[in-house]
Formats: sequence, C-alpha cells, structure tokens
Amino acid sequence: MKASDVKRGTVIEHDGTVYQVRDIERSAPTARGGNVTFRFTLYSIPGGRKYDLSLRADDDLKEVELSRRQATYSYMDGEAFVFMDAEDYTQYLLPPEMVGDNAGYIVEGLEGYYVQVIDDAPVGLQVPTNVVLTVTDTAPELKGASATKRTKPATLETGVEVQVPEYITTGEKVTVNTLTGEFAGRA
Repeated sequence: MKASDVKRGTVIEHDGTVYQVRDIERSAPTARGGNVTFRFTLYSIPGGRKYDLSLRADDDLKEVELSRRQATYSYMDGEAFVFMDAEDYTQYLLPPEMVGDNAGYIVEGLEGYYVQVIDDAPVGLQVPTNVVLTVTDTAPELKGASATKRTKPATLETGVEVQVPEYITTGEKVTVNTLTGEFAGRA
C-alpha cells in the first residue's frame, strides 16, 4: 500500500519488524515540485518500542494482517500468562516480555482483553482502558485530615502501585486507567 493510504491503527512491516501506526503527520512543502512527506509514529508489535519513520506519499509499505481475538485470562504457566480465546477456546501462551507493563492489569474474570495475532501466533496483548483492582495495602486514613486532595501510595492485588486519595482503604476496589497508570475512581 502507498504511504499516503495508511491510516492510524494500520499494522505494517518495515525492515523485518511489525509495527502499528499510532500517529501520522503530513507535511507539504511550499516550494513547487516538493514532495509531500508523511511522518509515521510507529510502535513495534510485540514490545511497543516507538519508532519514527518518514516516507514520501508514493513510497510502498507492506500491510500485515493482524487480528484481534477477544480472550480471557486463565492462569499462569510458569512466568507466562495463558489467555483463552472467547470464541474458539484456543489457548495463547504470552511470555512476560510480550505482556510487558500490562502484567499489572491482568486479573481473572475481567473482560476486554484482546490477544493480537499474526499468522496464528500471538504477538501482543491489548488490555482494557480501565481495570478494577483490589487495594491490598495502603496506609490508614489520617484522622482529622482536611478535605484537601492529598494522595497516598496503594499496592493493588497484581502488585501495581498507584496514588489514591486518602479516603481509600485496604480491601476497597478501585478503577485504574491502564493508559496512564493512574487512579480513576472507586469501583
């Protein structure tokens, strides 16, 4: 496909690596005869490493067929996370390096996980934007604390640590935004 036809979210292969296009910047030179260039912000699949690529409008890119399979987390197999396909019950074994920082957002019984698959092989994991996790450890609320919005660290059931408002107590369920890694409210 031509660089000018690429849309956000498209999965492409470049120099033997598979990337997903996150952002596209188009620049048209003012001088006559100048070529329109496209600057792509790409993230590798798997791994999520950022890569910037500039191409002319008619440069060719190889599109890769990436499918997203809705899956649920089943169990740990050693260090690997096992997910089961929601439709055909295929099991996907995702090693920790493929899951990366998303490991802190994987809990049983939660919907909205997608395993990214190329040629029947899992290459990545997409987690829901918000996940509900239980606070396993946080300092008690300070008595007589004013109504200011002070925060304190809280450790969640998966080992993730987030800043939460002072009134949150151990055992409460909280919503965490997986994009920012921040507290998003009581669950």
